[in-house]
Amino acid sequence: MDVKTNGNISFWYADIGGIPQKRPPLPGDREADVCIIGAGYTGLWTAYYLKKADPTLNIVVLEREFAGFGGSGRNGGWLSGGFSWSREKYAKTSSRGAVVDMQNAMAGTVDEVERVTRAEGIDADLIRVDKLVAATNEAQLARVREEYQFALDWQMPPERLQLLSAQEAAKRINIADVQGAVLYRNMARVQPAKLVRGLAKVVEGLGVAIYEGTSVTSFEKGRVDTDRGTVRARSIIRATEGFSAGLPGYERTWLALNSAQIVTEPVPEALWREIGWAGHELLGDAAHAYCYAQRTREGRITMGGRGVPYRYGSATDVNGQTQQATIDALHGILTRLLPQTKSLKIDHAWCGVLGVPRDWCTTAGFDRSTGIGWAGGYVGLGVSSSNLAGRTLTDLVLNRETALTGLPWVNRTVRKWEPEPFRWLGVHSMYQLYRMADEREFAGLPKTSKLAALADAITGH
Repeated sequence: MDVKTNGNISFWYADIGGIPQKRPPLPGDREADVCIIGAGYTGLWTAYYLKKADPTLNIVVLEREFAGFGGSGRNGGWLSGGFSWSREKYAKTSSRGAVVDMQNAMAGTVDEVERVTRAEGIDADLIRVDKLVAATNEAQLARVREEYQFALDWQMPPERLQLLSAQEAAKRINIADVQGAVLYRNMARVQPAKLVRGLAKVVEGLGVAIYEGTSVTSFEKGRVDTDRGTVRARSIIRATEGFSAGLPGYERTWLALNSAQIVTEPVPEALWREIGWAGHELLGDAAHAYCYAQRTREGRITMGGRGVPYRYGSATDVNGQTQQATIDALHGILTRLLPQTKSLKIDHAWCGVLGVPRDWCTTAGFDRSTGIGWAGGYVGLGVSSSNLAGRTLTDLVLNRETALTGLPWVNRTVRKWEPEPFRWLGVHSMYQLYRMADEREFAGLPKTSKLAALADAITGH
């Protein structure tokens, strides 16, 4: 499938006039109360809440490229408040009730992000929507039903989700071969780059110094070294998420998993009438390979998925450019779910990385002995999780014991990923097995393929 633009960070920047001009770099050595490494959602939310809590704080944010260069400016725009990490893994080191509290706190991020965008005048194309996870074969339908019951068993409020029949799902979005779906309420759609750029502007207006074009070379207690000078600070926050493997000493902390997207040309109104999607729902499916889509503000369709899942050594892409095979695969998913779109052109394709801990469970924490904190490993749920991370890190930095600092993801540590080539082999084996499992299920296997369970076992997914 031909595409007009491949890379150039993401479509989201093309949508707002192109890649922004960088702010000036760090002008030399300086001192601060808090130094934040990374100007994505995590770093900016942390700076925002810290400054709101204590306006006297001297906060410096260091960014290698520009605010929103990474996943914050490339994601699928799902402000979901979701919780797809293993509840059982968190419960082993806390309690069932604590995990439910964390689940509720994550769900609350949707209201909180909406509150802040309204209060601060951030135009992020935020609209409240539902999320639809569709099943298009018998095995997927069984998983959708299991997912629905699992959510109820973990005390998700019944009014927040609904099991849909094939007819009910098709009334919302005319998906080919749909057999049913699970619907989640109280979520939102955003334009990612507008959100992160708006947040950066607000943070800067509060008096936070954001230095772009500044590469961090190392950091330790009280000190962050860059190619532009040294920042001395009593508190340091690592907010580098999918790019963490590029920092010395963090090569195996979080795996840099690739995800890619395509976006169509604007969809004609007549075609929208065929497709439906009047509710602008977030759209995913129950395939093992998984996809994520949205209907954008100006009437395009974005479709995302894993593509080539991992580059050797946790390497990252070049300005968002992705492989032709990935573009073709995503176009195949789009036209399989929505064959009405076969005639549409693809205007833009791009990719980015997201952080994956060894147990696939996100963490936030702060080491009081060193004054170094972190948050990330969101495994694709960063739009909402980063907001809770920013509020949690604020409490930790200010040494406040709150309901947030007692949640089970705080100061959770897991073992590192294996060295190469085992990391590469494991991830690629996992996704190859997922593809094979999907193929068997589409061919008529009525239950989840055992190959998917083997894939999960290989990497601890």
